[in-house]
Amino acid sequence: MELLDGNLELKEIQKLQGHTDRVWSLAWNPATAAADVPKVFASCSGDKTVRIWEESPSTRSWDCKAVLEETHTRTVRSCAWSPSGRLLATASFDATTAIWENVGGDFECVSTLEGHENEVKSVSWNASGSLLATCGRDKTVWIWEVMPGNEFECMQVLQGHTQDVKMVEWHPTMDILFSCSYDNTVKVWWSDDADGDWSCVQTLGESSNGHSSTVWSLAFNAKGDKLVTCSDDLTMKIWEADIIRMQSGDGYAPWNHLCTLSGYHDRTIFSVHWSREGIIASGAADDAVRLFVESKDGSMNGSSYQLLLKKEKAHDMDVNSVQWCPGVRFPFLEFNGDYYMCLHSHAVHKSRNEYNMTNTNSFFIPSRVVVG
Repeated sequence: MELLDGNLELKEIQKLQGHTDRVWSLAWNPATAAADVPKVFASCSGDKTVRIWEESPSTRSWDCKAVLEETHTRTVRSCAWSPSGRLLATASFDATTAIWENVGGDFECVSTLEGHENEVKSVSWNASGSLLATCGRDKTVWIWEVMPGNEFECMQVLQGHTQDVKMVEWHPTMDILFSCSYDNTVKVWWSDDADGDWSCVQTLGESSNGHSSTVWSLAFNAKGDKLVTCSDDLTMKIWEADIIRMQSGDGYAPWNHLCTLSGYHDRTIFSVHWSREGIIASGAADDAVRLFVESKDGSMNGSSYQLLLKKEKAHDMDVNSVQWCPGVRFPFLEFNGDYYMCLHSHAVHKSRNEYNMTNTNSFFIPSRVVVG
């Protein structure tokens, strides 16, 4: 583990075991952001189950509180909590998406969404929790409307990608949907009429300074005016848009390429995530983790990002997912090729003032992820 000036390290404090096959992804419950609510996250696996993990406020140790099983018949590839933290959506290779509700501490499957021809690869809620998006190997993106009584109605099936769609993600404040694909592009889906008809308004591809190979993941900064994407082409790209224009109702504003981060990973970058403090985390098939921050060097023309921290051989296998916890400063989740998850603490010995890192704590969880 190295920081630019050697002031940061990660220390393992706990391994979480339970899954009997590869772990693909996890999601923090948004209620984690509340100071008086125990931190909770869900993990999903090739063992066809989802596990709910909770931290003890007194001991700071983590335990599995529930195992959601006997619903999916194949790998569970993706999971996402609704903004309220009441519902959990899980996407599976069995071509279904299950909706779970926490009823008095017990999780019940209250709805099953069907329609994709085969594997569902990703699921995402919009900011209000009124819409759900799914995507899959069938090259489509589905938008579902949340109805009373835990009912879900398909609003539209979006077609445009020419290959497997790897991930869907809603903008953090607006109903704009993003999808990334094996076809090397990111597509932006927008609806500007009362009928709710969605269309692709922009394609971020190689001709617009986009990626030259599979786009695996994307994430937004806290403000929502910047987007980071990562790819099999070994690069990360930063994009920016005029969200004030869009929020004011003045129509769609395109996303423009700001800069490309290259030369930091030497194998496929599978995952990126942007913390609320502005730190970008990346995980890759080179078993490494990187953290980046926007450069404060005024001598650079335009926007640029610098390496904050690097950890070689973070795991014995690919680091396929990284995730920041929403409610704690600098909490970090990381996945690799093992069947267990490890809890780490993040210690700062000496602060870099521009990052306000003095006396902060965080943790990350690596677990087995095999990306399909």
